[in-house]
Amino acid sequence: MRALRRLLVAVASLGVTAALAAVGWQRIQAKRVAVAEGRVRLNELLPVHSKWWRDAAKDPGELLYVAIGDSAAQGIGASAPKNSYVGVIADHLRAVTGRTVRVVNLSVSGATVALAVADQLPRFASLQPDIVTVSIGANDIAAFDPARFREGMRKVFAAVPDHTIVADLPYFYLPWNERKVAEGNRILEEEAASRGLTVVPLHETMRREGLRGAFTQFAEDLFHPNDRGYRVWASAFLPAVTARARSLFPRTGEAAEQEEALSA
Repeated sequence: MRALRRLLVAVASLGVTAALAAVGWQRIQAKRVAVAEGRVRLNELLPVHSKWWRDAAKDPGELLYVAIGDSAAQGIGASAPKNSYVGVIADHLRAVTGRTVRVVNLSVSGATVALAVADQLPRFASLQPDIVTVSIGANDIAAFDPARFREGMRKVFAAVPDHTIVADLPYFYLPWNERKVAEGNRILEEEAASRGLTVVPLHETMRREGLRGAFTQFAEDLFHPNDRGYRVWASAFLPAVTARARSLFPRTGEAAEQEEALSA
């Protein structure tokens, strides 16, 4: 009888384990489907965001802010294009300078460094921006080629003014990607240093967010940031952006105090 009981208990345990495994598998599959559907929905927004930024570039401003980048600069994953890190930076510039800001967002979703050289730099050449941000290279990580990456970064940095603000590569969470990101950031920092450009710590800013960032700061495709994530991206830029804005429009008295509060 004892042997029979043990057998029955074992069979019951196996049944419970199998049932839990089946539920877990169903949830995994449902999540995969949701992520795939989210990726499709966000892809459908690519032309919407692109048109929004083209239209925004027609608005005049006392300050000209130009962004070079990829889908993150476009704001894919945000609730609206203006909530990308580029939009957050533009709003910050308006607040700390008290000036109107024209934003020319040259970014293209899916852009690699080589594509930015081929497409964005020719359009950049005719502009004389007061503020420039560059965040490019994340799309190079999947098929990372260090020599090609260095060559492309060198061309990008040669084409931008000395006051350009460059973000290092974002945090990728997964160790096998992070190894490539570390090499990419070493190259990026070396090439930026050779031009005397300011590099802001996007990677470390994201990394400090930890698991909270992984669970709360990504859009439905689990790749692009959401509104919260883009505010984190913007926070990596803002100290350098504020310093550049101060150099253009020094402020004193009450205005300076308000600027300090916004930068904190």
